[in-house]
Amino acid sequence: MTDTPVHKATPVEDWATDYDIFDPEYVVDPVPMWQEMREQCPVAHTDRWGGSWMPTRHADVQAMAKMVPELSSKAPLVIDQDDSAVDNSDGLNAPPISADPPEATWTRKMILPTFAPKAVQAYQPYTEQLCHQLIDGFIEAGECDAAADYAQQIPPRVIAHLLGLDPARADEFTEWVRGVLELGLNNPPVRNHYREKIIGFLHAEVSDRFENPRDDKLSELLQLDVPEMKGQEVHVVLGIANLLLIAGIDTTWSSIGSALFHFGSHSEDRRRLAADHSLFPTATEEMLRYYSPVTMGRVAQEDVTYGDVVIREGDKVLMNFPAANHDPEVFENPEEIQIDRQRNRHIAFGSGIHRCAGSNLARLEMDVALRAWFERIPEFELADPNAVTWAGGQVRGPRSLPMRF
Repeated sequence: MTDTPVHKATPVEDWATDYDIFDPEYVVDPVPMWQEMREQCPVAHTDRWGGSWMPTRHADVQAMAKMVPELSSKAPLVIDQDDSAVDNSDGLNAPPISADPPEATWTRKMILPTFAPKAVQAYQPYTEQLCHQLIDGFIEAGECDAAADYAQQIPPRVIAHLLGLDPARADEFTEWVRGVLELGLNNPPVRNHYREKIIGFLHAEVSDRFENPRDDKLSELLQLDVPEMKGQEVHVVLGIANLLLIAGIDTTWSSIGSALFHFGSHSEDRRRLAADHSLFPTATEEMLRYYSPVTMGRVAQEDVTYGDVVIREGDKVLMNFPAANHDPEVFENPEEIQIDRQRNRHIAFGSGIHRCAGSNLARLEMDVALRAWFERIPEFELADPNAVTWAGGQVRGPRSLPMRF
C-alpha cells in the first residue's frame, strides 16, 4: 500500500523506457525495477511527469553528481512542476542543497560546523531523553504505529531543539514537511500552501532573532561574518532554516522507520541485533544502504552528452542514490541485507559537493532511536504487514507501521 497522492497513470510496461517513480509497486519495492533498468538501460528515460533521465549504476550516479554546473541543483524536486502555481516571487530557495557554486560553497561552509562529528554529540542527551519519553507513551499498550508514534516524532523535535524553535510544534512541522515533499510533490497548489506556512513561520522566527539575538542556532547563523551575506542576513538564514527543517525531518524519519520495518519483519536480524549491540554501527549503515530514502533532481543547463545519452538543456535528471546502493558492481550480494556488512561505501547521503551536510546528525538520531527501541522493546514484529504504507517520490519511507510487542 502507498501513502502518496492518488495515482491514475497507466501501468508501466517497460521500466527502461517508461519508468514512473509514483507507480504503487515502485513505491513499495523499487529494487526489481532498478535491476531491470540497470541491465537494459543504465541511464533510463521517461516522458512521465514532465520527462526525466535516471541513472541506476553507482558509477553513473557518482559521475553525474560531479557535473557541476552542467547539471544544476537549483530545482531539486524530482518531477517537473507548474511553476505558475507556486509562488517563488521571494526568490527563496534552500541553500546549499538547492544552489550551485559559488552560493552552494559559502552557504555550505556556514552550516558545516553545526554538523561536525563533535558538534552533533551535544544533541545526543536530548535525543536519548526524547526517544525514551516517546516509548514511555506506548510501551504499556503492547502496540504502536512505529512510524507515526516514534520515527516521525524524533527528527522534528531534534531539529527544533537545534534551531531554537518550539519542539511542541513538531506535529505542525511534520504536517508542513509532508505537505511540501509528499502530498504536494505533484500538486503545486498544495505544495505552495504548505510552503507558505513554513516560510511564514520561519520568517517571523529569523526576523525576531535578527532584531533580538538569542543563544540559539538561528541567532548564531545571522551573526556569522560572511561577506556574501551582508545586507541579506535574514533572507539567507531563512533559506538555510527552510532547508534544515525540510531536509532534516523527512529524510531521517524515513530512515528510522525503514529500519524498524526491517527488524519488525526479519526476526533473525532482530534477534541477532538485540543479542549483540556491537552490531549497531554496521547495522545502521546497512539500513541506510538498503533503504536509502532520497532521490534528488538536477536540471541540465546545457546539452550534456554522457556515453550514448544526450541530455538536452532543461531536461531533468533524477540522482537515484538508492539504486546506486544496490549496484552489484560495487556491493557484494546487494539484495541481501547483511547487518554485519564490512565493506559498505554507500552514498545514501548523496555524492559530490551536495553530499548531505547533516549526515552526522542523521546518523546520531538513527543510532539513538534504534538503540533506545531495542533497549526497551527487544522483541517486536509487524502487527499487520498489509497495513504498512509507504510514501515515495522525493523521499521514500514508511508512513504507517503497525507494530506489536
